[in-house]
Amino acid sequence: MTFSMLNAPALRRLAKRLMPTTLDLYLINQVIPPFSIALAVVMTALLLERLLVLFNLLAAGNNNLGTFIELLTTLLPHYLGLAIPAALCVSVFAVMRNMSQNEEIDAANSSGLSLLRITRPYIHLGLALGVVSFLLYGFIQPHARYDFRAAYYFASHTGWTPRLQPRMFARPSADLTLVAEQVTQSGSELGNVFIHDTTDNIERSITARKGHIRIASDGSTVQLDLEDGIIVSDSKDKPPSLTMFEHSTRYLTHASQTPPFRSRGEDERELTSPELISALVRQDGSISQPHMWSELHFRLARSLTIPFIPLLATALAMSRKRKRNNAGLPIAFILMVSFDHILQFGHSMVATKKLSVLIIWAPALVFAVLCVTLLLYRSGTLHPWHARRAQPGSPRSA
Repeated sequence: MTFSMLNAPALRRLAKRLMPTTLDLYLINQVIPPFSIALAVVMTALLLERLLVLFNLLAAGNNNLGTFIELLTTLLPHYLGLAIPAALCVSVFAVMRNMSQNEEIDAANSSGLSLLRITRPYIHLGLALGVVSFLLYGFIQPHARYDFRAAYYFASHTGWTPRLQPRMFARPSADLTLVAEQVTQSGSELGNVFIHDTTDNIERSITARKGHIRIASDGSTVQLDLEDGIIVSDSKDKPPSLTMFEHSTRYLTHASQTPPFRSRGEDERELTSPELISALVRQDGSISQPHMWSELHFRLARSLTIPFIPLLATALAMSRKRKRNNAGLPIAFILMVSFDHILQFGHSMVATKKLSVLIIWAPALVFAVLCVTLLLYRSGTLHPWHARRAQPGSPRSA
């Protein structure tokens, strides 16, 4: 009871200190629109290259649109992990740059608020996005990476998708013969189609003005959609019948059975962080220990450096008065891209050369110290220290 009573004022002061003020809410509201726009733009830019590859796969394999959407969905977590740091940097830079030009930063400093205090809500935002990235890197991306590889495997190994030639007979099965006068779109779009079908001991002669061959939605059969045609059926024990149709669907044959895709976990990037730790404790031999150690520390280093990005963006957004041009944003991107490439290089060296994980954590520490130092310098915290060292009686000046 005494301990609780002694700590109650401290807890109240801590809660009051953590409660967002009007300034904090204003800054968060200012950063949400540019963050959303930047996230969408970066995601679109990153997905463009893969979109072309997926479109080619969709066209070459006659896959349906659902396969394309499934592949695209499984790519989103991977590119979201790359887009979050970039969007955070751009949005914080834009807001702080605008406030600096409008002298809002000067007004806040005049009221006793330091630049570090103004940046506090963005540091909290960076912490929240760091947690999101940790969950993304360690739990969602491994499953999404495996799902993408599995979906791509099945899309690349679709069943029989004939590439017909004009006026050449094709036999998808023993009971069916197919020919078309015009063939376009790599053999999937047909014109003036003729089919001779003897399935179920019934002889059918089918003609149609148009036809389209594709894999059925269940992926197990090849489907032929016909338009504007006639079916003449002859069962030998009954008089022939004639049926006219505007649209008809024929299933030509069963698609070839694709071997099942491998199970998840043959690659360390397909394992969640708890699974990596469990495999390291068990000393699982299916994946080398350096690869798992490297992957685990790489994920942690990327997540823990995200809260420092607002500090870097804020420091580089500050500019001199009446100076409109500012190279801060390009510098920020160069620093972030360089840091990410160095981190990936360290990740590769630890995995393949079995070096120490310090190669991963050293760049992360340098990046964090650089971000903090730049913000302290911009806020003027380091200026008194420089002034003391520059005094006439100081050892440096002597």
